[in-house]
Amino acid sequence: MISIPRYTRSKCTSSRSAPSPGCGPARFFAFVLAILILPSCLFAQFGLPRHCASDQIVVHAAYTLSYNEQFEQPDWAAYELTSKMLTGHVPRTHDFRPDPAVKTGSATPGDYRGSGFDRGHLVPAADMAFSQACMSETFYMSNMSPQAPAFNRGIWKRLEELVRGWAKENGELFIVTGPVLSDGKFPTTGQNRVAVPHRFFKVILDYKEPELKAIAFILPNMRSDSPLESYAVTVDEAEEITGMDFFPELPDAVERQLESKIELEKWFH
Repeated sequence: MISIPRYTRSKCTSSRSAPSPGCGPARFFAFVLAILILPSCLFAQFGLPRHCASDQIVVHAAYTLSYNEQFEQPDWAAYELTSKMLTGHVPRTHDFRPDPAVKTGSATPGDYRGSGFDRGHLVPAADMAFSQACMSETFYMSNMSPQAPAFNRGIWKRLEELVRGWAKENGELFIVTGPVLSDGKFPTTGQNRVAVPHRFFKVILDYKEPELKAIAFILPNMRSDSPLESYAVTVDEAEEITGMDFFPELPDAVERQLESKIELEKWFH
Protein backbone atom coordinates (compact mmCIF):
# COMPACT_ATOMS: atom_id res chain seq x y z
CA MET A 1 0.00 0.00 0.00
CA ILE A 2 1.26 3.48 -0.88
CA SER A 3 1.41 5.84 2.09
CA ILE A 4 0.12 9.34 1.30
CA PRO A 5 1.22 12.10 3.69
CA ARG A 6 -0.68 15.37 3.74
CA TYR A 7 1.02 18.74 3.67
CA THR A 8 0.39 21.15 6.53
CA ARG A 9 2.21 24.43 7.00
CA SER A 10 1.61 27.34 9.32
CA LYS A 11 1.77 30.97 8.26
CA CYS A 12 4.77 32.69 9.77
CA THR A 13 6.69 35.90 9.83
CA SER A 14 10.08 36.56 8.29
CA SER A 15 13.21 35.93 10.29
CA ARG A 16 16.90 36.11 9.56
CA SER A 17 17.81 34.03 12.56
CA ALA A 18 19.11 30.48 12.22
CA PRO A 19 20.48 27.97 14.71
CA SER A 20 24.15 27.41 15.31
CA PRO A 21 25.74 24.95 12.88
CA GLY A 22 27.55 23.03 15.59
CA CYS A 23 31.25 22.93 16.34
CA GLY A 24 32.65 19.58 15.18
CA PRO A 25 36.15 19.81 13.63
CA ALA A 26 35.01 19.00 10.10
CA ARG A 27 32.13 21.49 10.22
CA PHE A 28 34.36 24.17 11.76
CA PHE A 29 36.93 23.68 8.99
CA ALA A 30 34.21 23.87 6.35
CA PHE A 31 32.88 27.13 7.78
CA VAL A 32 36.34 28.69 7.89
CA LEU A 33 36.95 27.71 4.28
CA ALA A 34 33.57 29.01 3.17
CA ILE A 35 34.24 32.36 4.86
CA LEU A 36 37.51 32.64 2.94
CA ILE A 37 35.85 31.80 -0.39
CA LEU A 38 32.48 33.53 -0.16
CA PRO A 39 32.43 37.30 -0.71
CA SER A 40 30.02 38.10 2.13
CA CYS A 41 28.03 36.48 4.91
CA LEU A 42 25.31 34.32 3.38
CA PHE A 43 21.82 35.80 3.56
CA ALA A 44 23.08 38.98 5.23
CA GLN A 45 21.44 41.07 2.53
CA PHE A 46 18.33 39.10 1.63
CA GLY A 47 17.46 36.98 4.66
CA LEU A 48 16.32 33.40 4.43
CA PRO A 49 13.00 32.53 2.82
CA ARG A 50 10.15 33.32 5.18
CA HIS A 51 9.92 30.73 7.94
CA CYS A 52 8.66 30.04 11.44
CA ALA A 53 10.63 29.82 14.65
CA SER A 54 9.40 26.21 14.82
CA ASP A 55 10.83 25.32 11.39
CA GLN A 56 13.95 23.20 11.47
CA ILE A 57 16.61 25.42 9.90
CA VAL A 58 19.89 23.61 9.29
CA VAL A 59 23.01 25.66 8.57
CA HIS A 60 25.89 24.13 6.63
CA ALA A 61 29.07 25.84 5.52
CA ALA A 62 27.88 27.07 2.14
CA TYR A 63 24.12 26.49 2.18
CA THR A 64 21.14 26.54 4.54
CA LEU A 65 17.99 24.43 4.39
CA SER A 66 14.64 24.10 6.09
CA TYR A 67 14.05 20.42 6.83
CA ASN A 68 10.49 19.08 6.60
CA GLU A 69 10.23 16.04 8.85
CA GLN A 70 6.79 15.19 7.49
CA PHE A 71 8.18 14.59 4.02
CA GLU A 72 11.79 13.74 5.00
CA GLN A 73 13.38 16.33 2.71
CA PRO A 74 13.85 20.10 2.68
CA ASP A 75 11.12 22.61 2.02
CA TRP A 76 13.95 24.62 0.49
CA ALA A 77 17.71 24.95 0.32
CA ALA A 78 19.29 28.38 -0.16
CA TYR A 79 22.81 29.45 -1.04
CA GLU A 80 24.95 32.01 -2.80
CA LEU A 81 26.85 30.89 -5.89
CA THR A 82 29.78 32.98 -7.10
CA SER A 83 32.13 32.77 -10.05
CA LYS A 84 35.02 32.32 -7.59
CA MET A 85 33.38 29.21 -6.11
CA LEU A 86 33.29 27.66 -9.59
CA THR A 87 37.06 27.77 -10.11
CA GLY A 88 37.67 24.64 -8.00
CA HIS A 89 38.11 21.08 -9.21
CA VAL A 90 37.31 18.96 -6.14
CA PRO A 91 35.95 15.56 -7.28
CA ARG A 92 32.55 14.31 -6.14
CA THR A 93 32.77 12.61 -2.76
CA HIS A 94 29.73 10.30 -3.21
CA ASP A 95 29.48 9.98 0.59
CA PHE A 96 25.69 9.87 0.87
CA ARG A 97 24.76 9.78 4.57
CA PRO A 98 22.18 11.00 7.09
CA ASP A 99 22.54 14.58 8.23
CA PRO A 100 23.58 14.70 11.91
CA ALA A 101 22.40 18.31 12.14
CA VAL A 102 18.77 17.32 11.57
CA LYS A 103 17.50 16.90 15.12
CA THR A 104 14.51 14.76 14.16
CA GLY A 105 16.67 12.50 11.98
CA SER A 106 16.96 12.84 8.23
CA ALA A 107 16.21 10.33 5.51
CA THR A 108 18.84 7.64 4.91
CA PRO A 109 20.42 6.16 1.77
CA GLY A 110 18.41 3.01 2.46
CA ASP A 111 15.16 4.91 1.94
CA TYR A 112 16.06 5.25 -1.74
CA ARG A 113 17.51 1.78 -2.29
CA GLY A 114 15.48 -0.17 -4.83
CA SER A 115 12.95 2.65 -5.20
CA GLY A 116 13.68 3.46 -8.82
CA PHE A 117 14.36 7.09 -7.87
CA ASP A 118 17.66 8.95 -7.79
CA ARG A 119 18.93 10.67 -4.68
CA GLY A 120 18.51 14.04 -6.38
CA HIS A 121 20.70 16.88 -5.13
CA LEU A 122 18.97 20.18 -4.42
CA VAL A 123 22.21 22.10 -3.87
CA PRO A 124 24.36 20.63 -6.66
CA ALA A 125 27.62 18.96 -5.73
CA ALA A 126 29.33 20.66 -8.68
CA ASP A 127 28.50 24.07 -7.21
CA MET A 128 30.76 23.25 -4.24
CA ALA A 129 33.82 22.02 -6.13
CA PHE A 130 35.91 24.71 -4.44
CA SER A 131 36.06 22.74 -1.16
CA GLN A 132 36.09 19.05 -0.29
CA ALA A 133 34.33 19.78 3.01
CA CYS A 134 31.56 21.80 1.32
CA MET A 135 31.31 19.25 -1.48
CA SER A 136 30.86 16.49 1.08
CA GLU A 137 28.09 18.40 2.85
CA THR A 138 25.99 18.35 -0.34
CA PHE A 139 25.81 14.55 0.05
CA TYR A 140 23.85 14.77 3.30
CA MET A 141 20.47 13.11 2.78
CA SER A 142 18.86 16.34 3.99
CA ASN A 143 19.90 17.80 0.62
CA MET A 144 18.21 15.01 -1.36
CA SER A 145 14.77 14.51 -2.85
CA PRO A 146 13.49 11.52 -4.86
CA GLN A 147 13.86 12.35 -8.54
CA ALA A 148 13.04 10.31 -11.61
CA PRO A 149 16.40 9.28 -13.15
CA ALA A 150 15.51 10.79 -16.53
CA PHE A 151 14.68 14.07 -14.77
CA ASN A 152 17.72 14.18 -12.47
CA ARG A 153 20.18 13.27 -15.21
CA GLY A 154 18.36 15.25 -17.88
CA ILE A 155 16.59 18.57 -17.62
CA TRP A 156 17.45 19.12 -13.91
CA LYS A 157 21.13 18.64 -14.74
CA ARG A 158 20.78 21.01 -17.70
CA LEU A 159 19.29 23.65 -15.41
CA GLU A 160 22.10 23.25 -12.89
CA GLU A 161 24.68 23.68 -15.64
CA LEU A 162 22.85 26.73 -16.97
CA VAL A 163 22.82 28.34 -13.52
CA ARG A 164 26.56 27.76 -13.14
CA GLY A 165 27.07 29.51 -16.45
CA TRP A 166 24.97 32.43 -15.24
CA ALA A 167 27.02 32.63 -12.02
CA LYS A 168 30.22 32.86 -14.05
CA GLU A 169 28.68 35.51 -16.29
CA ASN A 170 27.10 37.62 -13.55
CA GLY A 171 29.65 37.16 -10.76
CA GLU A 172 27.26 35.99 -8.05
CA LEU A 173 23.72 34.68 -7.73
CA PHE A 174 21.40 33.91 -4.85
CA ILE A 175 19.52 30.62 -5.29
CA VAL A 176 16.61 28.95 -3.51
CA THR A 177 15.63 25.46 -4.67
CA GLY A 178 13.55 22.52 -3.54
CA PRO A 179 10.57 20.23 -4.09
CA VAL A 180 7.05 21.57 -4.53
CA LEU A 181 5.27 20.16 -1.47
CA SER A 182 2.03 22.09 -1.80
CA ASP A 183 0.35 20.29 -4.69
CA GLY A 184 -1.47 17.32 -3.25
CA LYS A 185 -0.84 13.74 -2.29
CA PHE A 186 2.53 12.05 -2.76
CA PRO A 187 3.64 8.43 -2.94
CA THR A 188 6.46 7.59 -0.55
CA THR A 189 9.55 5.44 -0.52
CA GLY A 190 11.61 3.74 2.18
CA GLN A 191 11.15 3.03 5.86
CA ASN A 192 11.06 6.76 6.60
CA ARG A 193 8.34 7.29 3.96
CA VAL A 194 10.17 9.91 1.93
CA ALA A 195 7.64 11.75 -0.23
CA VAL A 196 8.14 11.67 -4.01
CA PRO A 197 7.38 15.20 -5.30
CA HIS A 198 5.53 15.83 -8.55
CA ARG A 199 7.47 19.02 -9.27
CA PHE A 200 10.61 20.96 -8.31
CA PHE A 201 11.43 24.66 -8.23
CA LYS A 202 14.53 26.75 -8.59
CA VAL A 203 14.55 30.52 -8.02
CA ILE A 204 17.53 32.66 -9.03
CA LEU A 205 18.21 36.25 -8.02
CA ASP A 206 20.92 38.46 -9.53
CA TYR A 207 21.17 41.44 -7.19
CA LYS A 208 24.40 42.83 -8.54
CA GLU A 209 24.53 46.02 -10.58
CA PRO A 210 24.18 47.00 -13.32
CA GLU A 211 21.37 44.57 -14.20
CA LEU A 212 19.14 43.40 -11.36
CA LYS A 213 16.98 40.46 -12.37
CA ALA A 214 15.20 37.36 -11.11
CA ILE A 215 13.82 34.21 -12.65
CA ALA A 216 12.15 31.03 -11.44
CA PHE A 217 11.53 27.56 -12.83
CA ILE A 218 8.87 24.98 -12.04
CA LEU A 219 9.67 21.58 -13.55
CA PRO A 220 7.73 18.28 -13.45
CA ASN A 221 9.59 15.32 -11.99
CA MET A 222 9.85 13.47 -15.29
CA ARG A 223 11.85 13.31 -18.49
CA SER A 224 11.63 16.39 -20.69
CA ASP A 225 13.37 17.48 -23.86
CA SER A 226 11.62 20.84 -23.89
CA PRO A 227 13.70 24.01 -23.73
CA LEU A 228 14.26 25.32 -20.22
CA GLU A 229 12.68 28.63 -21.20
CA SER A 230 9.33 26.86 -21.42
CA TYR A 231 9.45 26.17 -17.66
CA ALA A 232 10.42 29.70 -16.65
CA VAL A 233 7.95 31.64 -14.49
CA THR A 234 8.01 34.82 -12.45
CA VAL A 235 9.11 34.64 -8.83
CA ASP A 236 5.58 35.71 -7.87
CA GLU A 237 4.17 32.70 -9.75
CA ALA A 238 6.67 30.37 -8.04
CA GLU A 239 5.67 31.79 -4.66
CA GLU A 240 2.00 31.21 -5.43
CA ILE A 241 2.67 27.61 -6.45
CA THR A 242 4.93 26.77 -3.48
CA GLY A 243 3.31 28.94 -0.82
CA MET A 244 6.69 30.49 0.00
CA ASP A 245 8.15 33.98 0.22
CA PHE A 246 11.65 33.60 -1.17
CA PHE A 247 13.24 37.02 -0.61
CA PRO A 248 11.33 38.72 2.23
CA GLU A 249 14.19 41.04 3.17
CA LEU A 250 14.38 42.77 -0.21
CA PRO A 251 13.13 46.36 -0.18
CA ASP A 252 9.43 46.26 -1.02
CA ALA A 253 9.71 48.33 -4.19
CA VAL A 254 12.58 46.21 -5.48
CA GLU A 255 10.81 43.00 -4.55
CA ARG A 256 7.69 44.02 -6.45
CA GLN A 257 9.68 44.96 -9.51
CA LEU A 258 11.90 41.87 -9.65
CA GLU A 259 9.35 39.26 -8.66
CA SER A 260 6.40 40.37 -10.80
CA LYS A 261 7.95 40.04 -14.25
CA ILE A 262 10.19 37.74 -16.20
CA GLU A 263 12.66 39.06 -18.75
CA LEU A 264 13.98 36.05 -20.61
CA GLU A 265 16.21 38.17 -22.81
CA LYS A 266 18.30 39.11 -19.77
CA TRP A 267 19.02 35.44 -19.04
CA PHE A 268 18.88 33.61 -22.36
CA HIS A 269 21.10 35.32 -24.90
